[in-house]
Amino acid sequence: PGAAMECRVLSIQSHVVRGYVGNKSASFPLQVLGFEVDSINSVQFSNHTGYSHWKGQVLTADELHVLYEGIRLNNVHQYDYVLTGYTRDTSFLEMVVDIVQELKRDNPNLVYVCDPVLGDHGSMYVPQNLYPVYKNKVVPVADIITPNQFEAELLTGKTISTEKDAVEVMDLLHAMGPDTVVITSSDLPSRLGDRFLVSLGSQRHVRPDGSRTTERVRLEVPKVDAVFVGTGDLFAAMLLAWTHHYPNDLKMACEKTFSVMHHVIQRTISYAHELAGPGRRPSPPQLELRMVQSKADIEDPAIVTEATLIS
Repeated sequence: PGAAMECRVLSIQSHVVRGYVGNKSASFPLQVLGFEVDSINSVQFSNHTGYSHWKGQVLTADELHVLYEGIRLNNVHQYDYVLTGYTRDTSFLEMVVDIVQELKRDNPNLVYVCDPVLGDHGSMYVPQNLYPVYKNKVVPVADIITPNQFEAELLTGKTISTEKDAVEVMDLLHAMGPDTVVITSSDLPSRLGDRFLVSLGSQRHVRPDGSRTTERVRLEVPKVDAVFVGTGDLFAAMLLAWTHHYPNDLKMACEKTFSVMHHVIQRTISYAHELAGPGRRPSPPQLELRMVQSKADIEDPAIVTEATLIS
């Protein structure tokens, strides 16, 4: 592809000196897949907060604006994608929305990929005042969102107990703005038994004649008995990449994305168990994602998770 095909992503996420979370989880895989990644580090920490100790600095909303201003003054603020994840501060999040809106005025085709990180398993792990900002300001300007079940339920005010509920929740999320919604994990029973969890995706397409169709998929994803950090950030980055390569084929984009996740997690878990030794639970440093070692899988993942279309 020539210069015109170059794809540029502005990724506003955490940075860690050691390990893989936020921008460290997203940049390398996107670069490997041919994207130019411009990173703004919302925090700079020594490591993720699952370790016994962490130290570092947090970027304020004003400092974020200063960095963006520098990019804009040089007239190099032409982006195809914006990618964001975990944020703890409302003013920072509101500044992100301002930046996205301004970049969309500049390029109406810009795609904003947002992981609306609010919590999991029924409890919030960000301050409560972020919720209305996500619901009323962030999700409406987002194009692709990757909530888990708890976040999807919170944003729509509807509980998911069945596949039909999940489809209704995804439709409600579409109505709020995003054309692509992937519920990364749910508590729905898997057809393959209790060692699998169900993920669902939905994508609205506009046909050339202006009519709308919705493609919906379901995936059965193997559960892993370990706590990983940075997997959600990798997931959102890979969904960005694979929806870019397969813009009208959510099934294929999800299969590629979930397969990358599978390969990276498998490589990580076997390495962690090797380091920890038999019968011992791996520690946070041992469970850091094996990102560099997974380069070939990121570039061309063998499909291990097949999606099925749901009506």
